[in-house]
Amino acid sequence: MSAERRWRCRRRRQDGVGGAGGAGDGAGVRGGRAAGGPPCRAHRLTPADDELYQRTRVTVLEPESPNTMFIEGYSSRGFTISGNLVVGPCAVLPRTILQWNVGSYKDISHESLSLFRLLEPQIEILVLGTGDRVERLHPAMLKHMRESGIAVEVQDTPNACATFNFLTSEKRVAAAGLIPPRGTYTGM
Repeated sequence: MSAERRWRCRRRRQDGVGGAGGAGDGAGVRGGRAAGGPPCRAHRLTPADDELYQRTRVTVLEPESPNTMFIEGYSSRGFTISGNLVVGPCAVLPRTILQWNVGSYKDISHESLSLFRLLEPQIEILVLGTGDRVERLHPAMLKHMRESGIAVEVQDTPNACATFNFLTSEKRVAAAGLIPPRGTYTGM
């Protein structure tokens, strides 16, 4: 764009003419064009624009912390948790990983959830990953967990992994009961 054209575009913008071509454009100006001229698409940020001088902060999750469990990936065979490969369903506790003796969401019972009620210090929230899809668990089991002071979140396994990682990064006392999804592969 020549210097003269840039000056004309800038001048038209200052006069309120030559915008996006909508109603209210000046006479003789259509679609951001001066009468007979090429389109004016230039827009420059000026030092007055707030976006130019704002600072951005980034908080990085540190999965290398030795005391924090972090789910790095999952497949139909199992999970990668804090660098450890776990085959099959697992219980991810605040400082350890255990095999969880369930084959599918149908095997989740009062007995299989008792592990999470016995932990000391008590967990705040239990995230259950039920495989490929969210499955309904018996309301009496969920009520029993709430009465024990543990909130339960039932999700499909990919979302349960993300939720557990988020809760852990927020320094919440959380645990997860995870069943591998079938036919998926993410990060292992």
